[in-house]
Amino acid sequence: MIKFSEMPYQRPDVEGMKETLKNAAEKAAQAKTYQEVRDAYFEVQEKSIQASTLYSIAHVRNTMDTTDEYYDGELKWLREQLAMLTPLEVAWQKALTTSPFRKDFEAEFGKQLFRMLDADLLTEDERIIPEMIREGELCQEYSKTAAQAKTDFRGEECNFYGLLKHMESTDRQERKEAFEAWAKLYEKISPELDRQYTELVELRDAKAKKMGFKTYTEMAYISRNRFDYTREDAARFREQIRTVVTPAVAAIRERQKKHLGIDKIRFYDEQLKFPEGNALPIGTTEELVDKAQKMYREMSKETGEFFDFMKEYQLFDLETRPGKHLGGYMTRFASYKAPFIFSNFNGTAADVDVLTHEAGHAFQGYLAMRSIPISALTGSTSEINEIHSMSMEHFAYPWMNLFFGDRADEYRTAHLLEALCSIPYLVSVDEFQHEVYEKPGMTPMERRKVWREIEKKYMPWRDYDGNEFLEEGGFWMQKQHIFLYPFYYIEYALSQICAFQYYGRMKEDPKAAWEDYLRLCRAGGTKGYFELLETGNLLNPFKDGTVEKATAHVIEELKQKY
Repeated sequence: MIKFSEMPYQRPDVEGMKETLKNAAEKAAQAKTYQEVRDAYFEVQEKSIQASTLYSIAHVRNTMDTTDEYYDGELKWLREQLAMLTPLEVAWQKALTTSPFRKDFEAEFGKQLFRMLDADLLTEDERIIPEMIREGELCQEYSKTAAQAKTDFRGEECNFYGLLKHMESTDRQERKEAFEAWAKLYEKISPELDRQYTELVELRDAKAKKMGFKTYTEMAYISRNRFDYTREDAARFREQIRTVVTPAVAAIRERQKKHLGIDKIRFYDEQLKFPEGNALPIGTTEELVDKAQKMYREMSKETGEFFDFMKEYQLFDLETRPGKHLGGYMTRFASYKAPFIFSNFNGTAADVDVLTHEAGHAFQGYLAMRSIPISALTGSTSEINEIHSMSMEHFAYPWMNLFFGDRADEYRTAHLLEALCSIPYLVSVDEFQHEVYEKPGMTPMERRKVWREIEKKYMPWRDYDGNEFLEEGGFWMQKQHIFLYPFYYIEYALSQICAFQYYGRMKEDPKAAWEDYLRLCRAGGTKGYFELLETGNLLNPFKDGTVEKATAHVIEELKQKY
């Protein structure tokens, strides 16, 4: 194993991949034994792991500096070349899924792999290669537009993340000015974002129509492997949130107003939980990583081993800087069995949130890559993956004194507040995307109107203090998932409901809660969503009453503390 900075990048052997896929399809079609099909599968997997690792290295280095022309060009080349493999991949998948030895494969590795392969055959085809390539180009273009946006704020050059720090100031005037600068920056680039998103929606709709779907929504549910629930189930879940969580958050906003001593909660007040200021992490980035290492060593043998590995091989890029891609994520270098954590530290409690949230993803990946032989099953669908990350944020609570000193209790309260208060926004993003792809011909202003109506439905307290751009519905633009990962967002709400279940169990029997969580992590994506919920001893969020059961103890705790 080597450090991330030393990992070599070279273009994948595309011709070799073509040959491997072609030979594997022929072997599967002509195989006389299960072993022959199995061997062909693992030959393809080895080539895929090599290619995906090189792609991940290029992607990470591009997001570390979106102005780097070399990796910008490499990603363009990779997207084009890998998209051209689609016909051979489809032929291989067809040979595998129609093999008389499919049942043998399912008997050894489970049925989930073939559910995923069947879904791929419905959503991937050489007919949509041009759209796939152009979609990738637009996503990269969006990332550069958002990452390179900056403004001057009180003599400091700030990107979006830099401004968020000022929006937590105890000085309300500073918060308001930072908010106005933040909104103005989005308004400035909104023509570009509108253009990019309009074309993305058109491309995705065109892909769906070519593949025989009525709408992109139908295609997206299959491509995201949503085998266990429908858009109607999602709508009923959102309604549970509207009736249970929205009133609870509205009551919290009223209490927050009193805590802060202000007449009304504006958007720029929402992140400030205490009049003396939010708890801030103590220490440099290096010191925070050291504290995280101590925490994970004490949490469990498995987490200690994992974080020692991450630190030894420098599998992080944590600090914000000009030109860096927004947000945070975890990815994997499968050839090295190594996770990688990317974020934008900005001096707020969110820095610690990243070290727990993304570390939850990374921990699960670290475990699964060492125990599950089928690479495609080492991770699950997003509905499960986000349970790994969001639950880890709560499991880390006992160690918050390391990061916040005597303000650890305030951090825990603020974190729990934000975990609950964010849920109505999470389902708003989901409903917005359903509306957009149901009517792909909407104009940018029509989309803004739809967003504002949805906001009022789930977040009636939201007040933009007269900012015209946001009052018209421009806020949706700040969510990169809408551009880059269509329909990926309700998973956060579903997973938070599950994370609250683990948190409730933590308070009663921390050992049992951790064992349930560890069992879920080790299972990876070897089963379907509902089966994995059972594996982790979790109630199904879609069932009536689950949202109320899972949030009741959180709402009550916050009434006592805030």
